[in-house]
Amino acid sequence: MYNILILGSGGREHALAWKIRKSKKCNDLFIAPGNAGSRQFGENADLDILDFDQINEFVLEKNIDYIIVGPEAPLVEGIYDYFEDKAVKLLGPSRQSALLEGSKAFANDFMQEFDIPTAAYVKVNKNSLDLGLQFIHQQKTPIVLKADGLAAGKGVLIIDDKDIAIKELNNMIGGKFGKASETVVIEEFLSGIEFSVFVITDGEHYKLLPVAKDYKRIGEGDTGLNTGGMGAISPVSFADDELMDKVKSRIIEPTLKGLQSRKYTYKGFIFFGLISVQGDPYVIEYNCRLGDPETEVILPRLESDLMEIIESVFNGTLEKQRIAFDPRYFATVIAVSEGYPGSYEKGKEIRLPHEPRETIIFHAGTKRDENNMLLSNGGRVLAVSSPGTDKQSAVSRSLEVLKEIHFDGMYYRRDIGFDL
Repeated sequence: MYNILILGSGGREHALAWKIRKSKKCNDLFIAPGNAGSRQFGENADLDILDFDQINEFVLEKNIDYIIVGPEAPLVEGIYDYFEDKAVKLLGPSRQSALLEGSKAFANDFMQEFDIPTAAYVKVNKNSLDLGLQFIHQQKTPIVLKADGLAAGKGVLIIDDKDIAIKELNNMIGGKFGKASETVVIEEFLSGIEFSVFVITDGEHYKLLPVAKDYKRIGEGDTGLNTGGMGAISPVSFADDELMDKVKSRIIEPTLKGLQSRKYTYKGFIFFGLISVQGDPYVIEYNCRLGDPETEVILPRLESDLMEIIESVFNGTLEKQRIAFDPRYFATVIAVSEGYPGSYEKGKEIRLPHEPRETIIFHAGTKRDENNMLLSNGGRVLAVSSPGTDKQSAVSRSLEVLKEIHFDGMYYRRDIGFDL
């Protein structure tokens, strides 16, 4: 049995803690820093997830065997490389591999080199603005602008007017997103339906996890500002065998071959943000970890022991793993703070019902105060995940539970899964 440390504090990390606690391989479980929900399944630890020396001291003190990294920032900062020569096993890509998420320009150049389908693009900085202006004038609207680096999920703009796109391009290069937008990738807009594909890989072999679809816009009918995600559904009805065969042969396998040819180390999750354009898959983005809120539907569908799968990544047996999925639909609906994704207040008292059978309330932005009162502590506060025999019954079950939850200003979408 293993002592395990999960890094992160959101709904994804609560879901990971919930799933890993079920493993027969799990001994002691720690979540750093965790939230009010994660401590149901392990011990929260007050660690800075970007302070690798502090994490290493904790690893030695608690005899940690495995580190599972939830969010992207530690991976992009090189946490895998820091721990590579130490006894603990860390699930995640090397710093170089993590550039697939950490740099949009790197990812687009990688896809171009290995013939992986994605949108036409140019990358520009203050010295090559003319190239960007020329590309914008050549494109149909909308225009897609992406900050090259990590911008807390806010660095992608989709703009319907070319003059506004040019203005925003100048703003981005001028520092709108800090160093993250010193370089901007301008892309052709792809029209289709998006979906999320997840694999776990040892760098050579891979296993597919359940496919999901998330909903990023704050408003019903996919309107309004982009968020970190307002809900998700799994499985995805249009991701049939024909489409998934194309995903494997055109995207997943060339990505792994590209990493191998460059001799990049990758032991962890890859999240392919894809779009189906008339039945053909294209990559919108890579992420080098599990998605949120997709984790809150794919892990409840995973019937296999997650720690056994992770163990196989490091002992050379991933190829032999048989992974079983619950065939039912799962839907998660996110309850957010008033004002999100703009400014919002924290510290609102949360009242929860007893969890109905099979529905799981994952905490995203929560904490306990000194009186053990449950309070909101973020923009996305709770993720309510439920199963159903079909999409609608799963969504309806989560909505019924949300009616019994209360905190001041709570908002959630009632139409998750509407377009499937």
